[in-house]
Formats: sequence, C-alpha cells, structure tokens
Amino acid sequence: MPFTIIRQDITKVQADAIVNTANPEPLYGEGTDYAIYQAAGKDQLLVERRKIGRIAPGEAAVTPALALHAKYIIHTVGPVWQGGDAGEMETLASCYRKALYLAETLRCESIAFPLISAGTYGFPKEQALQVAMDAIRDFCRESEMDVILAVFNKDAFRLSSEILDDVKQYVEDHYVEEKWGEEHPISYGSMAPSYNMPDEAPRARRRKLFERKEKKSEKEEGRPDESIMSDAGILFSVESGLPDLDEHLDISVGESFQEMLLRFIDEREMTDAEVYKKANVDRKLFSKIRCNPDYRPSKKTALALAIALELNMDQTVDLLSRAELAFSPSRVFDLIVRYCIEHQIYDIMEINAILFEYEQPLLA
Repeated sequence: MPFTIIRQDITKVQADAIVNTANPEPLYGEGTDYAIYQAAGKDQLLVERRKIGRIAPGEAAVTPALALHAKYIIHTVGPVWQGGDAGEMETLASCYRKALYLAETLRCESIAFPLISAGTYGFPKEQALQVAMDAIRDFCRESEMDVILAVFNKDAFRLSSEILDDVKQYVEDHYVEEKWGEEHPISYGSMAPSYNMPDEAPRARRRKLFERKEKKSEKEEGRPDESIMSDAGILFSVESGLPDLDEHLDISVGESFQEMLLRFIDEREMTDAEVYKKANVDRKLFSKIRCNPDYRPSKKTALALAIALELNMDQTVDLLSRAELAFSPSRVFDLIVRYCIEHQIYDIMEINAILFEYEQPLLA
C-alpha cells in the first residue's frame, strides 16, 4: 500500500531510502541517528556525511546507504521543541517534504521515516505524528511512491487522547455479539437491494417473464400452465413447488462489487486516481478491480474504497455484501472502522493510525 505504519527498528526496514534524523553538524548523536550510523558502518558513513557539511534545520541531504537494506540515507535535521512559537511545526513539515522530494528526484520507489524530532529533540509526540501524516498525505496525493512510517516502540507513537477515549468507549459498548443480529439482519450478498435502482425496473422484467411463460404454455396444445406467480413475483413450478431458478436469477441478481463501486465513483464525479489514492490502494490492484467484473477484494481493500468514497454505513454494508463480506461484532478491527464511518472520519491515514494504536491490521 502507498502509506503504512509499522512497529520496527528503522535500520531493519527494506526501502530504497531510509531517513535519518541527523545532527546539523557532520557528527552522529543519540537515538535514531546513532542507530543508523552503527548499522550502516559508523566510520564509512561519517566520511560520506562530512562531504555534505552542515545541514540546516528543515533541510535534507543524501549519502549512500552502505550496509543498510537501502540505496540511500536521506539526512534531515528536525527542529528542537521550544514551546511551539519558534516555527517548529513548519520546520518539521519541511523535513518530510524535502526528504520526499529528494527521494523522488533519486527515483526511489519506497522511503522509510522515523518519527522525526519526537525523541531527544522533545517534540510533543501527538503533534509530531500529525505533522508527519499531513506532509505524507499531501505527497501521496501526487506520487506513487510507497511511504513507511517506522515506529520503534509504542511510547514513540501517540494519538490524540480525546479520539482514543471515544474509540475505546465505542468498542466497549459494541463488543457484544448478541447485538449484531438485532442491528444487522442477515445479508444475502448480491441479492441485497441496489441503490438508485428504479422500483419499476424489476417489475417490468417480472411482467415480461410472466408473459413469456404464458405464451409458452399456450403453445403446448392445451397442456395446463405449470407455473404460477407468487406475491413476490417469483415463478414457481406447480409440480415441484420450487422456484424456476434460471428465471428467478434473471430477475433478482443485482450489481456486482465492481459495478456498484464504479457507480459510486461516477456518482461522486471522482477519477480512478482520486479514489485509489484516497483509499491508500495500489494502482495495480485498483486496475484489477476495474478490469475484472468478478474480482473479489479483501475486506480491508473493500472498506478502504468505501471510506475513500465516503459511503455511509448502509452503503458500506451493501458494498461489502457484493463481495460476500460483512462486518463482525467480535473483531476490534471491524468495530474501529464502524466507529470511523459512523462519525464520518474518512481520512484513511487517521483511521490507520487508530488501528495501529490498537495493534490491528491497517486498511488496504
């Protein structure tokens, strides 16, 4: 997926570019900076770093990656927290923008960041994370590069306590399986109703089929008609008492997942690129969905697309049913996504940050 959050030592991440939270001077310091020097080869990396000289806060420069699982190390100097009135937010955002631009110039297909300035530089973790996600989100709207945010431990990653408290309460309130049957009747997949379909269309099809059935019986030389029409408009065989399956399917089969998805895209006047980027879905994967009418996405992908299209809960449930998928009352992942949809949180990066905090799989 284009953007992901992982709990991993950044020196062990495989990416074309690894970002280092560098010392302004050609020296290595503590924390992530020291870990990268040690993994890459301290003496050799220091030689390369000295070729660059001083790096100003908010700027970025590149060296070879040496012994790391990467091609490049992009060194960027984050701001020291001084209370928030010394331009720290803009300087931190510049770190991400400059590193991403440099990686793009180097034709990198992937880049991995630590959470810049959130360690020894004292930047508040909630604000450091928000700046990182805002800068990366803006970049991903225009680029196909994979961006990884590598968080070394849980203490380094912190969301707003207000939203986490709300999510926690929601999960606790809804983590009861008995409620599921009351709130969500059994879904029959593609038999579910289709949105924006005129009521007259299925009725007209039923009339034509019934007329066709009557004409057929008249040609059978006085043989009595062996079918009757139920109140629901389904043809039944008098002999067997069972529906005429072929004709029932012709009446009842609704939109496929692909058809419903593409209709929602058209209704919202969005381009394919806008949808898959907003959904954090790989372009090649989206192409498979568009080109294959029978493609069945994973639940994470289907939900990501529903969120990108800003579907409400009923529409999301219907879209999932077209791929024979459903929400579960016994999965924290499902409850968190339901919370976000019901509260109109349609930012995939924000949702994934919440899922990451709860140690759940990420969308798409």
